[in-house]
Amino acid sequence: MSTIRVKVGLASCGVAAGAMEVYHVLADYEKTGADIDLQKTACIGMCFEEPIVELSGGELGKLSLGKVDPAQIIGLVEDYQKGVLPLSNIILAEKHSAKHNELLAGQYRIVLRNCGVIDPKSIEDYEDHGGYTALKKALSMQPASIIDEVKASGLRGRGGAGFSTGQKWSLAAREKAKKKYVVCNADEGDPGAFMDRSTLEGDPHNVIEGMIIGAYAMGADEGYIYCRAEYPMAIHHLKIAIEAAEKKGYLGKKIMGSNFSFDLHIKEGAGAFVCGEETALMQSIEGKRGMPTIRPPYPAASGLWGCPTNINNVETWANVSWIINHGAAEFRKIGTDKSPGTKVFALAGKIAGSGLIEVPMGIPLKDIIYKVGGGMKTDKPFKAVQMGGPSGGCIPASLLDTIVDYDSINATGAIMGSGGMVVMDTGTCMVDVARFFLNFTQNESCGKCTFCRIGTKRMLEILTRITEGKGEMEDIQRLEDLSTNIIKGSLCGLGQTAPNPVLTTLRYFRDEYLAHIQEKRCPAGVCTSLLKYEIIPDKCIGCTACARKCPVSCISGAVKQVHVIDQDKCIKCGACFKACKFDAISKG
Repeated sequence: MSTIRVKVGLASCGVAAGAMEVYHVLADYEKTGADIDLQKTACIGMCFEEPIVELSGGELGKLSLGKVDPAQIIGLVEDYQKGVLPLSNIILAEKHSAKHNELLAGQYRIVLRNCGVIDPKSIEDYEDHGGYTALKKALSMQPASIIDEVKASGLRGRGGAGFSTGQKWSLAAREKAKKKYVVCNADEGDPGAFMDRSTLEGDPHNVIEGMIIGAYAMGADEGYIYCRAEYPMAIHHLKIAIEAAEKKGYLGKKIMGSNFSFDLHIKEGAGAFVCGEETALMQSIEGKRGMPTIRPPYPAASGLWGCPTNINNVETWANVSWIINHGAAEFRKIGTDKSPGTKVFALAGKIAGSGLIEVPMGIPLKDIIYKVGGGMKTDKPFKAVQMGGPSGGCIPASLLDTIVDYDSINATGAIMGSGGMVVMDTGTCMVDVARFFLNFTQNESCGKCTFCRIGTKRMLEILTRITEGKGEMEDIQRLEDLSTNIIKGSLCGLGQTAPNPVLTTLRYFRDEYLAHIQEKRCPAGVCTSLLKYEIIPDKCIGCTACARKCPVSCISGAVKQVHVIDQDKCIKCGACFKACKFDAISKG
């Protein structure tokens, strides 16, 4: 019997779901002399199926098992060794039908190609999968040739703005200075976003290799990875990777025998959302309070400590080694003409397949939601998807045919952003969604400029008033006027994009605003102050369950008789609604 390879996904999502317990059971099993080769890996993207265990090396081929319980894992492994297919747990399979084969088939992996495949703590594993071959190739090229290749690839910055990466590199390269820096922006602060975390946890060397190549091309000798401290596993894996790369000669003095030297550091951010803005980020690296500065000068001319600096996000750097190895022409075969390559998205919210995906640019939104993402998690229809986080916007169901590229998404009023997608069903109140994101950006405003500091506060006050049933028709115009002024007058991207969730919900869901203001009604039944609980006479059997649960005794009625709610006394707590087993109470 051949040795069975057993990989356990131990990324943050896996550990949170209990994967470490599964690993310990397998480790003890291996110690008994079991014919298995136990390995660690990260997340393959299907966070909703964690804990995930991959089996390979047997006649059944490679299998991925989901929602694995520690108590069952030994039996599953032994069945696999015997050639018995563990049907109940299969989520992916090479030779057999499996629950999520189609979900993965709709993806194209460049950035995530090693995530869930290699041990992220092993530089040897990364090398076995082609790691650092791009660096070796790059060091044999002229720096200008590398930049030309990146330009030719059409790679656009994956942090949100979509600026040409090659053009950005060339601006830093042409600066004449003794000292230059490259920076990786891993300050991922959008609600519902976890692309950078998963990439750094699963394949830190790929990001590091991209940064080394970029530094060589631009003439930089020092770099920083700015990663939020809330990502302890990502930081831990980065530290291991940097130390291993130094020992192997990929970092430090005279890299791989060349005349090029490069040192890389980690700077842990304290969780300020505004530090995702590049000038605030640099202020933070320098030990100052993270606040945006006026541009120009731009970082390419004067960045860290006044030196030319290039800043790209995690995903952008993670594309570089693939482009160098495969060439710009191959990269351009993927995606669209103006947006080549792939895009990594974090799917969250009311979607069945929550987790990480990587898809070719140009894919329709509906394919992401219903094919790659597996459709809706609830029995309620799709309503909207929030793209771009607090800086983005809400795209309605009527625009699901929109293709995913920078220009098409921008046309909807949303933005690509770093790649967060929060999926919402018809049980979501869009006014409340706008209020939620405005509350986030208002709290995260550094307060430096008046338009952002005061403008977002006023907008939040208006939105709160509307959700409480105190809105007036003039509020809609006030929101639109404030949005215009905040966008025009704010210093940095936080303020300039803060109104986007409000503007897109007003654009596509104005009827919900009108219902809140004119009818004092929340169509989705979310805004508590506007809720009205009523007993449906045809369904009420007089069981008294609702009356017994009511904390203010506002429900009357005899046993086996239709009950009534006194609306003047009702505090809208929802206890009656939860207590009713006969769907005899409406909420709206």
